[in-house]
Amino acid sequence: MDGKRHLNSFQQLEKLGEGTYATVFKGRNRHTGELVALKEIHLDSEEGTPSTAIREISLMKELKHENIVGLHDVIHTENKLMLVFEHMDGDLKKYMDTKGDRGALQPMVIKSFMYQLLKGIDFCHQNRVLHRDLKPQNLLINNKGALKLGDFGLARAFGIPVNTFSNEVVTLWYRAPDVLLGSRTYNTSIDIWSAGCIMAEMFTGRPLFPGTTNEDQIVRIFRIMGTPSERTWPGFSQFPEYKKTFHTYATQDLRNILPQIDATGIDLLGRMLQLRPEMRISAHDALKHPWFNDILMQQHQQQHAMQAQAQAHQARAQSSTSQQQSYSQQQVPQQQQQTHSQPQPYENY
Repeated sequence: MDGKRHLNSFQQLEKLGEGTYATVFKGRNRHTGELVALKEIHLDSEEGTPSTAIREISLMKELKHENIVGLHDVIHTENKLMLVFEHMDGDLKKYMDTKGDRGALQPMVIKSFMYQLLKGIDFCHQNRVLHRDLKPQNLLINNKGALKLGDFGLARAFGIPVNTFSNEVVTLWYRAPDVLLGSRTYNTSIDIWSAGCIMAEMFTGRPLFPGTTNEDQIVRIFRIMGTPSERTWPGFSQFPEYKKTFHTYATQDLRNILPQIDATGIDLLGRMLQLRPEMRISAHDALKHPWFNDILMQQHQQQHAMQAQAQAHQARAQSSTSQQQSYSQQQVPQQQQQTHSQPQPYENY
């Protein structure tokens, strides 16, 4: 299809945001009236399409899930690349700023958002994709309360053995300690650390570790989570960013840092915010954590209600069919009476 003509299929409305290589607009499909998000990537005539855009397109085409923002279309013209995404009403950062109490959200809202976030992460990880840039601004929300992972510009597919990646990923506040320390062989656990930071922030309205530099970020984490040692984290002193001058901090009790969170929630958070990456809970296991029991119960009840509704509908349909058959059979002798002087026995029909 011709790019220009295809581009004209969408009307640009207001600008929603601007990043390093793209501008995002709210848009409307001129043919259907459907609202969309238009991610406009300006192409450099010499450098061509940015690798981040190519990566995002290739991954988004594969990742189809209710908690991952949908990529509807890709429009390529001579000097422009347009990604057409499903429209979402806002992001988690804006939601906390507008709906929260000084940024903090209600516990059941947080639980719903965390469950959806972990479902999206789990799907990525099952499909061997690391998001690598999870933060409130990249979690999109609609007015029905659905949360979806967006902005896969930094995402990477990973294989076995674990690839060697750049450590320049994830906004500083949500960056895992192993990445901050210079590890280039990280895995799915970096997304889990980010999710833990986001969970804490939803409860307080403030980032848990608001560092200003790489080293400051490490220190802020150690102040709360404790400074590791070779005994507690084998290989810790071998990281490129390790410093002998790191102050030794004792581990603080998360219940004192975050009194807003109940004991079960603190347990889950503690399993996500493990300094050692191999100790962090997986998204798959996190979804089974007791903190989500009421959501799982609610889902079970909904499924049970839907099954009961389907069975009732099926029973009504069968009853209706049998009644129609019975009615048809009763009508046949009456019709025969009109055409024959002697009625035929019912068994003959």
